[in-house]
Amino acid sequence: MAARTLSLIIPAYKQEKTITKELKELDTALSSIRIDYELILVVDGFVDKTFQIAKKLNLKKLIVDGYSENKGKGFAIKRGVTRAKGDIIGFIDSGMDLDPTTISLMLDIMAWNKADIVIGSKLHPDSKVNYPPIRKVLSWGYRNLVRVFFNFNVKDTQVGLKLFRKKVAKDVFPRIIVKTFAFDVEVLAVARKLGYKKIYEAPVKFRFKQNTITNASFWKIVFFMLLDTLAVFYRMNILNYYDRK
Repeated sequence: MAARTLSLIIPAYKQEKTITKELKELDTALSSIRIDYELILVVDGFVDKTFQIAKKLNLKKLIVDGYSENKGKGFAIKRGVTRAKGDIIGFIDSGMDLDPTTISLMLDIMAWNKADIVIGSKLHPDSKVNYPPIRKVLSWGYRNLVRVFFNFNVKDTQVGLKLFRKKVAKDVFPRIIVKTFAFDVEVLAVARKLGYKKIYEAPVKFRFKQNTITNASFWKIVFFMLLDTLAVFYRMNILNYYDRK
């Protein structure tokens, strides 16, 4: 049976300058698809006016949620999943790096293949991507590390645009521990561990924008991504933490 509803979660942190444009763009993109939908914005910490601005928007399909303390992308998405009611539950990173018009194709791929999960991929031959060479090199290294650790058959785990069948999302996300750096890897690893192996990649339009991350903080992020990834491997293969009970 074809999916009738979509819940799209948007985790947001310090997005007061772009959140209005972003939510309107998402609403426009989804309104052109022949499926009912809800947008669930989860503001990950009341550190600026993102929450107040979003609450004032006149978008009928928008649900605005949030909390005072910054807890990380993974925590925000887990919270959004608990509120989601759609036949398909997904998330897209805030910041407007990703073009939401590709969601329509992702829904088609899910329907055609009866997929458990459809993920955006920068490495799909039809993707349109422009981002710095250093990030390409680091992404290549991290992809190979993840492939060795978890035997993934997908090429790109890190794009912040993913769709899940409702049953998969409700089964996987309550088990997730990582709140920030290796969140996407943990989600896909746990899904495969639970038997949800029909994972398909879809093209994306990735519009990299310069940010204020310094070289020091960038390498700090790389370090913690590796640390979190090792922790996921340890919980999965040594502790058997994610096994069905």
